[in-house]
Amino acid sequence: MRIRPLAWMSLPLIAGGVTIGCRQDMQDQPKYIPLRSDNFFADGRSARPVPEGTVARGLLRADKVFYTGKMGNDFIDRIPFPVNRDVLLRGQDRFNVYCSPCHGRLGNGLGMIVRRGLKRPPSYHIDRLRQVPLGYFYDVITNGFGAMPDYAMQIAPRDRWSVAAYIRVLQYSQNASINDVPAEMRGELPSQNAPAAEGPKK
Repeated sequence: MRIRPLAWMSLPLIAGGVTIGCRQDMQDQPKYIPLRSDNFFADGRSARPVPEGTVARGLLRADKVFYTGKMGNDFIDRIPFPVNRDVLLRGQDRFNVYCSPCHGRLGNGLGMIVRRGLKRPPSYHIDRLRQVPLGYFYDVITNGFGAMPDYAMQIAPRDRWSVAAYIRVLQYSQNASINDVPAEMRGELPSQNAPAAEGPKK
């Protein structure tokens, strides 16, 4: 009996299929499935309990002031690291992404979502919020307040402080007087009596 050429050609494919079927690879590996029971351990669980005192890398959070905004039970009124232009720009960026939809870019509580019917949050420029410590803003971002949910998952701790610093900048920008500007820098401010710039001549 002669085997047709087509049959000869299909033999490597058949042999390859059999070999693959016997192979144990990533799709069929010996492992414990999370939360699946197993009779190997006395407690019937495949997952082992985490040793007491274990802390995930980067989550020790030993600096209570940095991670809570409080010294004891009182909010602190400072940023717990040096503030420079980069910090404020980062705070502005995160504020515009996460806060301005409700609070508005000026912090006046007139964000786009509010204009479409959501309850208006208080303006940052009212006396009460101008006088609260910076740690208060950090705490509200972390834990939420009233109708505002927490943003702990969306905004990293250092960025929350950057946002708090930027909120204070917004407050100064809308309520500052000439006396708040250092004397040596007042000459750089545009004069209120300066004539309006002329348009292009035709």
